[in-house]
Amino acid sequence: MSTLPVFRWHFAPDGYATRRQLRARDLRPGGQDVAAQLERPRRRGRPPLVAYLYRVDLALPVRPMTPGRWRAHAAMMRARRTCPECRRDAGYVIPPTLGSCVTCAYPEEQRAA
Repeated sequence: MSTLPVFRWHFAPDGYATRRQLRARDLRPGGQDVAAQLERPRRRGRPPLVAYLYRVDLALPVRPMTPGRWRAHAAMMRARRTCPECRRDAGYVIPPTLGSCVTCAYPEEQRAA
């Protein structure tokens, strides 16, 4: 088992990128293994923050959205906007902390307004 090269934060050489950096370039890791890692030191004896790096030259283009993927995405977002109590589309993603739309979560405040 080989060990990964470790670079300090902001000192990674050119040719390596994180998943987010790849995505910003419309690329994806494409099945390649992690090539290196970044470590950002922290204070008070806490372990360092770690970010995994992939080789840019081995990255593949992002797969385009197909009509089926767009439909699945729309259905997922519709489910996140639908209130489980009143079954209406709230027009926004329902916060998991409330578990229902604002009207159902705070009915007494809606009557007072």
